[in-house]
Amino acid sequence: MSTLVAENIGLTFAKQEIPTLENINLSLSEGSLTVVLGESGCGKTTLLNILAGFQKPTVGHISLDKKILHEPDETRAVVFQEHALFPWLNVEENISFSLDIKKEKEQVIAQKVAEILQIVGLSHVAKSNIWELSGGMKQRVGIARALISHANFILLDEPFAALDAFTRENMQKLVLDLWSKRNKSFFLITHDIEEALLLSEELIIMQAKPGRIAKRLQLDFSHRYRNGENIRSIKSDPQFIELREQLFSQLSHEVESQI
Repeated sequence: MSTLVAENIGLTFAKQEIPTLENINLSLSEGSLTVVLGESGCGKTTLLNILAGFQKPTVGHISLDKKILHEPDETRAVVFQEHALFPWLNVEENISFSLDIKKEKEQVIAQKVAEILQIVGLSHVAKSNIWELSGGMKQRVGIARALISHANFILLDEPFAALDAFTRENMQKLVLDLWSKRNKSFFLITHDIEEALLLSEELIIMQAKPGRIAKRLQLDFSHRYRNGENIRSIKSDPQFIELREQLFSQLSHEVESQI
């Protein structure tokens, strides 16, 4: 089983007095579900970019199975807040792009794309243009493109922030379903407290100036969903509501203290 590790990560940009990130240590096992929650400016997206290989840390390193990583590779796939799809390609062409580059056999590509389209519920729009899709559908295409790659680690940068509440919850359900069935490791950053509680085995709470890990919570809400409980039942559970309010109070206090 693969493990992606961030060890003693720190980042200070040029002409910056306070580090963006300081002393970040993470271990993401294959098949895990990890969420980072924190105020704007605490370095969440920067941390994801370092994990993806897009940004080099000032100190520390990222490793996969004890091999230090210096750049992006096929072990990690990213789903952005802005869908970053190719507008000149249709849905199935966007999804198959990485396999086309690798020059896999057309029959194999077609079979893999058809399977992923069914999994994410987009078989009926396979030939559609990207601009014809809703926001939720575009994010499904982005997730499908990440899943069809060889990546064991799927990194999601606030992918549902621009969606309406109903679509957002459907996308949360999709992530939980994929995590349950595909044994991929999901690492997601969010501002949304309910989303963070629902979609994590480990919830990492960050503070800003410098960006650092303030608290780690081990949660079982995602496992309750995998065991058959529905999302509405989980979100209305008194334990879920109490923890949501505690986190809201804590994060609100931290934001006010920075003003």
